[in-house]
Amino acid sequence: MTLPPGPSQLPIVQTMQWSFRPMPFMEACSRRYGDIFTLRFHQLGTFVFFSRPEHIKQIFTGDTDVLLAGRANRVLEPLVGSKSVLLLDRKEHLRQRRLLMPPFHGERMLAYAAIMRDTAEAEIERMPLRTPFAIHPHMQAITLDVIMRAVFGLTSSDAPGSEGERMRRLRKLLVEFITPPPVLITFLPFTQVDLPGSPYRTFLRIRENVDRELYALIDERRRAKDLNEREDILSLMLRARYEDGQPMTDVELRDELVTMLVAGHETTATSLSWAFDRILAEPRVAKKIDAELTRVLGGRRLDPAAIQGLDYIDAVIKETLRLYPILPIVARELAAPLEIAGYSLPAGTKVVPCIYLAHRRPDTYPEPTRFYPERFIDAKIDPYAWLPFGGSVRRCLGMAFALYEMKIILATVLSRAHLRLASGEPARVIRRGITLAPSGGTRVILTEREPAAAREAVAQSPA
Repeated sequence: MTLPPGPSQLPIVQTMQWSFRPMPFMEACSRRYGDIFTLRFHQLGTFVFFSRPEHIKQIFTGDTDVLLAGRANRVLEPLVGSKSVLLLDRKEHLRQRRLLMPPFHGERMLAYAAIMRDTAEAEIERMPLRTPFAIHPHMQAITLDVIMRAVFGLTSSDAPGSEGERMRRLRKLLVEFITPPPVLITFLPFTQVDLPGSPYRTFLRIRENVDRELYALIDERRRAKDLNEREDILSLMLRARYEDGQPMTDVELRDELVTMLVAGHETTATSLSWAFDRILAEPRVAKKIDAELTRVLGGRRLDPAAIQGLDYIDAVIKETLRLYPILPIVARELAAPLEIAGYSLPAGTKVVPCIYLAHRRPDTYPEPTRFYPERFIDAKIDPYAWLPFGGSVRRCLGMAFALYEMKIILATVLSRAHLRLASGEPARVIRRGITLAPSGGTRVILTEREPAAAREAVAQSPA
């Protein structure tokens, strides 16, 4: 079997390039070898990259008994655990996915909207006035707080022994757990050496502390008298039952909570940081957003029901995720030989729909490096050309939650905070753990902050 062409460097060299300079590496390979190329990563095997929509469609719609996403994601096991939906395949994956879908769709979103808005409003008050600062840490704070409240069901009460105390303790541990160095360890298996003082020993210690807190939270919530009235995702998972009537085990619950944290915290915060970078760098886009917010909100505090009317902000989000997808690839491992694009690929090969390259194809997106949200206005999206959340039965369960959250946070911040970029220098794409983030965290200046109460008063005053 002949594999597509690719670099002849040693796998360890290719691994280091992929780990620390992924975009230049992919772009160079695409220029030299074309739409399909092969990379070899140390201890991880052979990866064949694809960027044409028709090839991605074949991978996404192929036989899920042959194209195994869970096996390809095995590198994440030290982080998310063996029972995470990300690591399951075949019937076990579908069983878990069916159980997890309800909390992320339909009217459930409205239950989380006020949490998202209120958290964003509180964070605006913490942003410094008239001095440069990175907006990324503020987006991290918002998205983590949303997870603490909407997913874990914790509150921020200051009473001793209250949930607020647990929330603060757990937040500190989780920030340590998902910061870039520990996360990057999971992608470099040769660094997973459990020796005194090693980064991996530190990672294991942090994971043990996180697990202790999560299992205690699961146990307490399972016994809570108000479990049946609670709307947070942990409580919904505790009440859910598989088709045979069995509940999720504590291990399954722990692994899905960590999966939601990994998939919904740094990823969404980074996407928001890119959105602010692009909006503030494009006065034309910023003006259109301001006009839309004025028309839809009329100076009032954000009402979740108004979100549906923010079509241009929706297009801005989609264009941000096209140009700056948080994850550059998804992958499937072949359980049996398979022919794709004329290549007979052996079992064990990882086939890779390359999100980053697919999103920058000039035959799909004219002027592909230009930030142009209008391309998504009234446009039918091709799921094999726009795939920031993966695709088919493996598409991210939290896609609707993430898009909804981004829309609410952007609308809340841009309707209350007057921001400008601190520098005219364009942000560079850098590796930050598993994500592709803007260099410097998108440095901005807050020139004016409008209190929500003041906006309400202006909106309600007689003409």
